[in-house]
Amino acid sequence: MKIFQTTIKAAVSISGVGLHTGNTVTLTFEPAPEDHGYVFQRIDLPGEPKVKADCDLVVDTSRGTTIEDNGARINTVEHVLAALAGLEIDNCLIKLNAPETPIMDGSSKPFVDLLLATGIETQKKEREYFEIANRINYADGKGVEMMALPANDYRLTVMVDYNSPVLGSQHASITNLNDFKYEIASCRTFCFLHELEALVKNNLIKGGDLNNAIVIVDRVIEESEMASLAKLFNKDSIEVKKEGILNNVELRFQNEPARHKLLDIIGDLALAGVPLKAQILAARPGHAANVEFAKKIKKAYLASKKASKLDNNVPVYDPNIPPLYNYQQLADILPHRHPFLLVDRVIRLTENEVIAVKNITGDQYFFQGHFPGEPLMPGVLQLEAMAQAGGVLVLADKENPEKWSTYFVKIENAKFKDKVVPGDTLVIRMALTAPVRRGLCMMKGEAFVGNRLVCEANMMAQIVENK
Repeated sequence: MKIFQTTIKAAVSISGVGLHTGNTVTLTFEPAPEDHGYVFQRIDLPGEPKVKADCDLVVDTSRGTTIEDNGARINTVEHVLAALAGLEIDNCLIKLNAPETPIMDGSSKPFVDLLLATGIETQKKEREYFEIANRINYADGKGVEMMALPANDYRLTVMVDYNSPVLGSQHASITNLNDFKYEIASCRTFCFLHELEALVKNNLIKGGDLNNAIVIVDRVIEESEMASLAKLFNKDSIEVKKEGILNNVELRFQNEPARHKLLDIIGDLALAGVPLKAQILAARPGHAANVEFAKKIKKAYLASKKASKLDNNVPVYDPNIPPLYNYQQLADILPHRHPFLLVDRVIRLTENEVIAVKNITGDQYFFQGHFPGEPLMPGVLQLEAMAQAGGVLVLADKENPEKWSTYFVKIENAKFKDKVVPGDTLVIRMALTAPVRRGLCMMKGEAFVGNRLVCEANMMAQIVENK
């Protein structure tokens, strides 16, 4: 079943404060065209620069994920991205009038509610997934481990262990993204009291509030300290619940911290730039690890796209199908003869392209000296075979092709990418890169063994009538 890309039906805005800056910010989600992805835009800066949600643009992961490009920085993007990815919205422009997304209640739920209220629109282009084919691992050497395994959907499991009597070890899982809005989106960010103190000293969390974060008290605190905490959060008084949650904040789930870590992973892995079909397992993750893991996933995705593109570009040779021209018939077109006729068959011929075959046998004359201990087809002969295939392309449609010759006058960007050895079948493609003018033809040549590109070059030839 085909699954198509999505965007939102209309622009919609939400306002709040930035967690670390404390500044009021308005964030606007806008519909975006197919293949747009997630892009942030700082409308408060000259030129309104855009920043693509890309793991390679991450510049800070100390207390959230920050991306930067074109002179613009966007702080704390993970909760917004989790809302979009969790709802399987593919394309969206996210406009901000400040450097930080609004923290809201510390979860993705306000964004999810807003996006659902405006509606999701199905687009016309099919969604492309990255289906993990082989296991992808990440470990930081300090206890963080992450893994992506093959799966036919997107599912995640996270384990956290803070060696704390308050928090302890927790697990959270999601096996269907449809459950994100119910089971994960409302889970809030959290921190330990000692982390809070460090953040305050670094002039951060100016927008922090007990309504947008869970503060876990992991040590005994005095009454005087309670008063200073109350002042920090603009409260008349502060209490500590017996479970160790500051100001008696009720958890939305018993394992809310672990669920929020899962939320963060969904948001951070959206920076890989493609929807996933994979099972994600994560032990003790954080933003830094999430981003590094996203980079490994993105690298694997780009490699798979390159391989797929190459596979789709590789000419297929089926020896069961009779050729258009066999070895004897080629001698009626080309002036070459044994041992220098280096094309055995032509299997495809159009106005602009030819596919030819050269079987590499161990008794080829050139293997006697190149090299006796390691027989390799010389690169110059690979180019010659390509040139002869190109000659068939431009001469086959002539009434008396034997009365014409092609002389190659230029070879550029020749690259030899792999060995050609006895037993290989060289499949050659020559394609015109421009119309033939005044007897000059320009071609792009490629030679393959299986799905491996072994040689390529740009060539120019002159067609000359024999005297």
